[in-house]
Amino acid sequence: MTTSPNGKSLGLAACTAIVVGNMVGSGFYLSPAAVAPYGNLAIIVWIVMGLGAICLGLTFARLASLVPAVGGPYAYTRLAYGDFAGFLIAWGYWISIWTSLPVIAIAFAGVVVDLVPTFGNRFAATMLTLGVIWTVVLVNLRGVHAAGLFSQITTYAKLIPFGAVAIVGLFFIDMSHFSEFNPSGQPLFQSVAALAPLTMFAYLGLESATVPAGDVRDARRTIPRSTVLGISIAAALYVLGTVVVMGIVPREQLVHSVAPFSDVARIMWGRAGELAISIAVVLSSIGALNGWTLLMGQVPMAAARDGLFPPLFAQLSSRGVPAVGMIVSASLATLLVVVQAVGSEGFAAVYRLMVGLSTMTAVVPYAFCSLARSLVAARVTDGQKVERVTAVELVAFAFAIFTLYGSGADPVLYGLVLLMLGIPVYVWQRRNAAVSMVEDTQAAGGADARPAVSNT
Repeated sequence: MTTSPNGKSLGLAACTAIVVGNMVGSGFYLSPAAVAPYGNLAIIVWIVMGLGAICLGLTFARLASLVPAVGGPYAYTRLAYGDFAGFLIAWGYWISIWTSLPVIAIAFAGVVVDLVPTFGNRFAATMLTLGVIWTVVLVNLRGVHAAGLFSQITTYAKLIPFGAVAIVGLFFIDMSHFSEFNPSGQPLFQSVAALAPLTMFAYLGLESATVPAGDVRDARRTIPRSTVLGISIAAALYVLGTVVVMGIVPREQLVHSVAPFSDVARIMWGRAGELAISIAVVLSSIGALNGWTLLMGQVPMAAARDGLFPPLFAQLSSRGVPAVGMIVSASLATLLVVVQAVGSEGFAAVYRLMVGLSTMTAVVPYAFCSLARSLVAARVTDGQKVERVTAVELVAFAFAIFTLYGSGADPVLYGLVLLMLGIPVYVWQRRNAAVSMVEDTQAAGGADARPAVSNT
């Protein structure tokens, strides 16, 4: 990948890799076990959620074609609804990013421990988790070009074994495994609501190409194309992969599996296949970490440039990256990992909470952006262009709201509290801006004002 003369280093391949890399992470290769209790219904929900994700992706693509603004969901929300809504979305989206890092890194550590049992103690696993987070941060601190290249390598490398399982595995399916539609015992609506956040977590990142818009070549064309292409690739992989895993591994065994794709590869190709998938999972985790690390510096940087986040988040390093935002975000993720390591709650409870928080805080920006296009169009054209809300955008909005409902009471409660904790930051920033404006006004007019007073 080369850097263009205007200094923008992300093209179609890199942006598509960022989208696919952020989406195809731990939520993908752990999801078949999580959705197994719901039988065939889970496959239908995967397809429906994929259609909803594509509608959201088309919404973001249309927004990007209007104005390729740095910050993605934050930038479009601020354009459509104003500063306060923009701040809340930036704050929540930022939270969703750094709460995702421990989930992905813990999954990475779990696979490494499975490959190298000597790391199978809490301290070693914690060091592995923190080590991969900060290693990826260091890569991103070298610049957007390095991050984009790293994303391409990890994304396209992991798609080969996962794609092989999803396609070749179709010939190994036992159709008797699909005899039950919804064996969970729950009513249909409750089952679909429970499946929504489990599948939506895998679709998080569909907007990723819109965030580093300032570093994208021909952004008005590249961002929409990479967004739709990336979502389509990920959705196809999700549906085929889930069908294969559920069709090969018996449901009673699948619900207890911690590595469902590795189990399938072992059945199909033996130990060598299992090892290949484990390596692909490692690459998948690193690729997802890389993509989210790139974004977690871009979002607060965009908000800081607009005066809504503290100015230090807008500072760029000598390599042109928002290093402060990355380091602060990684430090908060580190704190979550340490709390999980020393806490008395079980891993599963902490994992579910972090997944729920990440999903909830990401879905709120999706809901805001799904109906923002007409307002953004009016804003960027000074009211000369007014566009109607389309069926695609209404579907995207309904998709986001239903996922928010399905996230559950605890994640919504904790997510709301975290969002409200951002209000003092907003008030502080607006107060500082007002004070600076008053001081500038007084400094500009003070010299003329004093003589006028003395002459009266």
